[in-house]
Amino acid sequence: MQSLRDILNRIEAGQTSPAEALAASAARIAEREPAIQAFASRPDTLLPGTGPLAGIACGVKDIIDTADLPTGMGSAIYQDWRPKADAPIVMALKAAGATVAGKTHTTAFAFLDPAPTHNPHDQTASPGGSSAGSAAAVAAGMIPLALGTQTGGSVIRPAAYCGVAAIKPSYALMPTVGVKPFSWSLDTLGLMAARADDVGLALAAITKRPELDAPAVSLSGLRIGIDHQIYAGAAEPASEAALQRFADLATAAGAILVPHEGPSALAEAYQAHGPLQDYEATQALAWEYAHHRDALPPKLRAYLDMARATTPAQYDEARRVSRRGRDAARAFFREVDVVVSYAAPGEAPDTLGSTGDSRFNRLWTLLGVPCVTVPLMRGPRGLPASIQIIAAFGRDDHVIAVAKGLEKLVETHA
Repeated sequence: MQSLRDILNRIEAGQTSPAEALAASAARIAEREPAIQAFASRPDTLLPGTGPLAGIACGVKDIIDTADLPTGMGSAIYQDWRPKADAPIVMALKAAGATVAGKTHTTAFAFLDPAPTHNPHDQTASPGGSSAGSAAAVAAGMIPLALGTQTGGSVIRPAAYCGVAAIKPSYALMPTVGVKPFSWSLDTLGLMAARADDVGLALAAITKRPELDAPAVSLSGLRIGIDHQIYAGAAEPASEAALQRFADLATAAGAILVPHEGPSALAEAYQAHGPLQDYEATQALAWEYAHHRDALPPKLRAYLDMARATTPAQYDEARRVSRRGRDAARAFFREVDVVVSYAAPGEAPDTLGSTGDSRFNRLWTLLGVPCVTVPLMRGPRGLPASIQIIAAFGRDDHVIAVAKGLEKLVETHA
């Protein structure tokens, strides 16, 4: 994989230029793309911008509007559709100097029907979803940075399956205007890169918040909650082993680990994610369902058929339960510095027909809190296994700092 910070350090040292860095990314895309199929469309050339991320090639998930490339939503309904304007997040990316290397494949409308992308670690395994192309392109070393979106687990989960770092920031830290909605109460933009260090640097540059490029903190003395999310079901051996490896590393580093399952209000909020998403999805995709139902892929079509039964009363109750969950989360996160849990149920599914399960991501998406995934090891099938670190709303700098501290431990004990 390409480290974004390493590229920028080489540019600053005069060892390469932004144009040369982009040319190197273009060469890797040409080499790996036929096998990985991470991109839905690409520009003819990659031209450097001006700013702190000059020389960085970035993938943009294909539900995010771009004026100079099609935005296909992973669906034939929008084949070759060209928005008139870049989404604000794309404008922010370009303002920071990064170059759009292409639109990365997404599952159709960011739901569950698989994208054509392959997992770089095993081309018969799923790359996850819905941000499949973004995760795979970074994992394959084609690009050092990619944008994804998460409504359930669509940033953290594919990052875990592909063995890359990712952040789902606090809700609305990055603007979702110009991003095809699925559930506007939940939809959150995220970033993927080789390391948490790269993710923090990129997020700081894009949002103009330098504090997000936070220095690594020692885990010594940190009070870390271990949350098995028992309301979400059991994890597979690979994820259990990754969480145990984290516990061993953190304990040896002097962290204080405590079981931290949280109050019943959080489990209830987890259950509210479904009806909240269902009700909003039927409205977000109302035009497509009314005019192109037969062109929708089978899983999404069946889902919308079902979701239409969600009533306004059920939606209102889900919103009330969600608010209670967010209230409870404030106290939950005051008891510990961060929480650590599974990033995905296990290794990537051994079929391209599945994008995996978001059950260990949904609560944190609904709460709007920042999450960073860190790859820790390989599972029984030789595929990446990761954990996610979660912090209180608005503490994105803190969760990045802890993730970077964990990365240093992993490197020391590799």
